[in-house]
Amino acid sequence: MRLFTVHAEPPPPPGPEGWPEPKARPPVLVPEGFSLAAAILGFLWFAWNRLWWEAVGLLVLTLAAGWLLPDPYDGVAVLALHVIAGFEARDRLRARLVRRGQPLAAVVAAPDREIAWFRLMQQRPDLIRTAP
Repeated sequence: MRLFTVHAEPPPPPGPEGWPEPKARPPVLVPEGFSLAAAILGFLWFAWNRLWWEAVGLLVLTLAAGWLLPDPYDGVAVLALHVIAGFEARDRLRARLVRRGQPLAAVVAAPDREIAWFRLMQQRPDLIRTAP
């Protein structure tokens, strides 16, 4: 069983009478745990997920470790940076969602993402109704 955190923005206030209701962004499911893709791809994973400061920071630290450390230690330092990035990646993604206005709304336990969506629909149908 994996845990997924659900991030959803609160429903928007109703508009004037006769206007269509404003749509909220759909909820986002973020799995808990180590991100192998972030550990392997490094700053590219952070850039793909629009975590710009984290991508630049990892790139600068990786280049600095490769250039400034002596030969036997540079590979170990770069490997350690990528392992730390794998452990921190999903937490940084959650923090970005909170900054964007999608706070933590629920936690779902499921073996995969599809079943997590199904369980979310059963537990919190109010979150799914706000999705476009």
